[in-house]
Amino acid sequence: MKVRATVICEQDRHILLVRKPRSRWMLPGGKVEPGETVQGAATRELLEETGLDVDGMLYLMELEAGDTRHHVYEASVINLDQARPHNEIFDCIWFPLDAVHNLNPSDATLRIVRAFQRRL
Repeated sequence: MKVRATVICEQDRHILLVRKPRSRWMLPGGKVEPGETVQGAATRELLEETGLDVDGMLYLMELEAGDTRHHVYEASVINLDQARPHNEIFDCIWFPLDAVHNLNPSDATLRIVRAFQRRL
């Protein structure tokens, strides 16, 4: 099973989504490297994909989808207005939390967002 660190950044009931070329919108995150903590991977991936610096992380949940175990964190970010696509990320957007389903995201992204909405 793959282990993925997944990050939710929320601002004014909008969440940050990223997209690789010819891919669906998803939450920032990625693979946990050998010797790295899951929280460390979440922080690294968010910075690598969007340029955002983390001030704090709150562990929210674990979710299994297919052959991937997502460890989901909510990030407190210093520079929210500076989110830009970096590395393999083609685009990033702040999207209304209540409308994410309209983007046809992956099953895992939709399940994580719905769980997060119940928390608010």
